[in-house]
Amino acid sequence: MKLIRFGEVGAERPGIMVNGSRKDCSAFFSDWDRSFFQRGGLAQLRALLAEEGHLLPDVPETARWAAPIARPGMIMCIGLNYSDHAKESGMEVPAEPLIFGKASNTLSGPYDSVAIPKGSEKTDWEVELGVVLGKDVSYLASEAEAEAAIVGYCVVNDLSERDFQLARGGQWIKGKSCPGFSPVGPYLVTADEVRNPLNLGMQLKVNGETMQSGNTATMVFSPAHLVWYLSQHMLVEAGDLISTGTPPGVGLGQDPPRYLKAGDEVELSIDGLGTQRQRFV
Repeated sequence: MKLIRFGEVGAERPGIMVNGSRKDCSAFFSDWDRSFFQRGGLAQLRALLAEEGHLLPDVPETARWAAPIARPGMIMCIGLNYSDHAKESGMEVPAEPLIFGKASNTLSGPYDSVAIPKGSEKTDWEVELGVVLGKDVSYLASEAEAEAAIVGYCVVNDLSERDFQLARGGQWIKGKSCPGFSPVGPYLVTADEVRNPLNLGMQLKVNGETMQSGNTATMVFSPAHLVWYLSQHMLVEAGDLISTGTPPGVGLGQDPPRYLKAGDEVELSIDGLGTQRQRFV
């Protein structure tokens, strides 16, 4: 299944893709959030689609595409999780996952415009595979348990302000948490429809020029390992988002470095998970 959300900021409603069309599920579910996943909502949604999927109302074509999940309890990110990206950043491949947080209020829609932060000269792009949890997890015993806890996958643009992140105290969360810095979507594709999350092509273009072209096969730590690892250190809740790292080709790694400016358009995609696009203002 491909879960979606739609509507203006602050008034988003849950929906789903049926035969390529957006359908409104708000008469049956309040949102795709922690409560929905925790109470077995995905099974209820499957039953609804089997019985009445064709009767669900269409989403208006003009309706805004929102992030496919409600604002999560937390967004956890993994740094330097592609060996070739670590090399372009001049950093060693971590022996354990390098984790940092990102403010959950950075969540934005896949086609929303993004404001370059005040005073920023180093706003950067990062195409990433997002992982969403379908249950609360803590102290998982194995990667198999971790994999079973993943409800779905999505495209994330883990936007970064490199000066805030690296040059002013090395506080990564500060460079990652500017408003709108987590475009997600267009879909949350359920795990059963992603045959192998470790073999997904990834691409990002800036103004039509390909900057990133990679594959999740070159991840250092797999999604299942990351969920297991995080669960050893914190409670990860249903509906939380994990952004699993980016392949090479970010602006910081260009020679010379290249960053986003007002008027630029970024388009990014992951095989089977859709394409998103942002204009920077």
